[in-house]
Amino acid sequence: MKKYVYVIIAVIIITGLILIGVTRKNEKVVDNGKLKIITSFYPIYIAALNIVDGIDDVELTNLTKPTTGCLHDYQLSPQEMVTIENSNVFIANGADMESFMDKVIETYPSLKVVYASENIELIEDESGEVNAHVWVSISKHIEQVENIRDELCVIDSKNSDKYISNSNNYILKLTSQLEKMKIALSSTTKKDIITFHEAFPYFAKEFNLNIVTVIEREPGTEPSPQELSDAIEDVKNAGVQVLFAEPQYSKSAADIIASETGAKVFMLDPVVTGDLTKTAYIDIMNKNLQVLQEALK
Repeated sequence: MKKYVYVIIAVIIITGLILIGVTRKNEKVVDNGKLKIITSFYPIYIAALNIVDGIDDVELTNLTKPTTGCLHDYQLSPQEMVTIENSNVFIANGADMESFMDKVIETYPSLKVVYASENIELIEDESGEVNAHVWVSISKHIEQVENIRDELCVIDSKNSDKYISNSNNYILKLTSQLEKMKIALSSTTKKDIITFHEAFPYFAKEFNLNIVTVIEREPGTEPSPQELSDAIEDVKNAGVQVLFAEPQYSKSAADIIASETGAKVFMLDPVVTGDLTKTAYIDIMNKNLQVLQEALK
């Protein structure tokens, strides 16, 4: 009889310890009374920064460094996994940008995950692969802001009025920038451009630009001699005189193509790195406008 009593007591103790552990795990992310939100990378952080602006009981952190750029094949560090563990909400771009999300969800099943690109119409390439660079289109980025806002209003309903107000203010600014760019670029006669990565299809579609060819399919990869030769031939055949490289990556290939074709290299920013300020996205887009006006005149 005593044996069974001991077994029952042991089960009770073990169950209690498990419950305490679960409770502590849930409590440690709100131990300072704040909702802890993390974003996956730069453009999503800037969007969230505007949405949670001035809300005292929300703590916002960007998971990756602001110089990281796109998260193609990005591997999470142990310290980044700890940051995720100590958070309530993870806001990701989605559209297959963050390849590590399956691991995150499996490791932290209670973590609330928000995908900014949820239900947004996506562009696919010839092979059917989805292009994840949704935020480079201002109108699509507005949809991302709306998605983040709506999810946060459900997760943190007591602050819903603030999320809505902040989002409305930011969307008004984004809309103003979009209209400004559409008006300014509507009169440009040149529409054919060449880019160096697959970051600009949404941007090009927004402003009726035609991407003739893409030099480097993946950021940070140099084109092979054959790809470089093909790109030079494409530029010559198309008569395109403007090449758009990105400030985050080497433009050595662009310089070679320019020297062989007589084309001119300009810098177009996909908004993946920059200052951690609320106006950063709009500031970069405004600079892109100035570059396009110069390149396409």
